[in-house]
Amino acid sequence: MIDKRSFESLGHADHGWLKARHHFSFANYYDPSRMGWGKIRVWNDDEIAANSGFPPHPHSDMEIITYVRSGAITHKDSMGNEGRTVAGDVQVMSAGTGVRHAEYNLEPETTRIFQIWIEPSRRGGAPSWGAKPFPKEQRSGQFAVLASGFAEDGDALPIRAEARVLGATVKAGETIDYAIGEGRHVYLVPATGAIEVNGEAVNARDGAALTGGQTVSIRATAEAEIVLVDSE
Repeated sequence: MIDKRSFESLGHADHGWLKARHHFSFANYYDPSRMGWGKIRVWNDDEIAANSGFPPHPHSDMEIITYVRSGAITHKDSMGNEGRTVAGDVQVMSAGTGVRHAEYNLEPETTRIFQIWIEPSRRGGAPSWGAKPFPKEQRSGQFAVLASGFAEDGDALPIRAEARVLGATVKAGETIDYAIGEGRHVYLVPATGAIEVNGEAVNARDGAALTGGQTVSIRATAEAEIVLVDSE
């Protein structure tokens, strides 16, 4: 019902300018039991040193969501897009038929992000990029949809997958519930704080993989900022 993945158990890499933890197999980290969760293929916990970042590189046929936990990230791509996304906000890139992009931390401090990859429902299509602020008061004590492949989530950033990326801030002692549909796959990580999921402790930067057909109770044992992905 709950597969907890402690921060200490995650794959990791230290490139000097980049300190990364991998919830699923990625780059030189390979674990056949952690190849993804449903259509969720990558969830990286990245710390990017000041005035450094990922130089231009290509992607195709992947939905790439960046959730900024602290600092800011500056995006540039081969479509001519450029933007700066700050802590608590989200950017999405649909790689489609192919795009080159760079992600730089141009700040004087370390930037911390979650980078999430979701397999698209269909291959191809023109690449696209977008970013949007999401005031934290809109997700206080409840989940707010940040990115979505469903038309009814009109205020969310669009992605080309039958998935939602949600965020919530929960005060200590507060409980919120989340209903997972049959056949769905949910993965959640507290960016900060500590929670209990159906009574099981999940600390900051731990992951929890949840199966469909259940309603989970999420209780904050310390004020928490939660990111959750609900996918096929």
